[in-house]
Amino acid sequence: MGPTRIIAVRHGESAANLAFRLAGTTPLVYEQGDDEVTLTELGRTQAAALGRLLAALPAGEAPELVWCSPYRRAFDTWRDAQRTWGIDPALPVTVDGRLRDQEAGVFARLNLAAIKERFPAEVARREAEGAYAFRPPGGESLADVAARLRRFLADLGERADGRRVLIVAHDSVVLALRHVIAGSPDAELAAVLEFAPVLNASVSVWRTGGGRFELVRFNDVSHLGGR
Repeated sequence: MGPTRIIAVRHGESAANLAFRLAGTTPLVYEQGDDEVTLTELGRTQAAALGRLLAALPAGEAPELVWCSPYRRAFDTWRDAQRTWGIDPALPVTVDGRLRDQEAGVFARLNLAAIKERFPAEVARREAEGAYAFRPPGGESLADVAARLRRFLADLGERADGRRVLIVAHDSVVLALRHVIAGSPDAELAAVLEFAPVLNASVSVWRTGGGRFELVRFNDVSHLGGR
């Protein structure tokens, strides 16, 4: 049967998100590794707003179990949300490496301007192959992310049978989840990019219905009050 409800959340705004946005078209190499990036003050505010949303859910919709990316910005989002929620006892949390962000390989720590400056041939290859299929040297394609999420969901079906689950992860993970939960073949994976970008602290919800998951809402940030 599997989980009865899945709530997938992208982490709040991170220091790297902010640095890349401020850099704009100026090449930037971000100093911290992807797994070390912390939340900004806005990111913490967004996490608190998520906590208030969770606290306001009816008992039959609130999550019972949590799965989280091992990256700091995702875990800190859950920690701050849980603190605001005030649930006692704290929910069980499973940190799962399959929920990590899409690995960027040689593009890691670089904004788009820096990537274009250093790897123009790879940028051209990405345009030729398509964003979903392109795998940077040493990194992953979105199809690779979808493959690990299929394994994750298979395990989740056993470990969270009949339970409501919260997943705290990254934009690529939430996009790939939409594709995998829908049961779409990878030949149709490019279509999911229509729903990008997945916004910071956004909430996407699926519930069981008719023997399969039904999408309730996707990339919803109404709980953030326009922030």
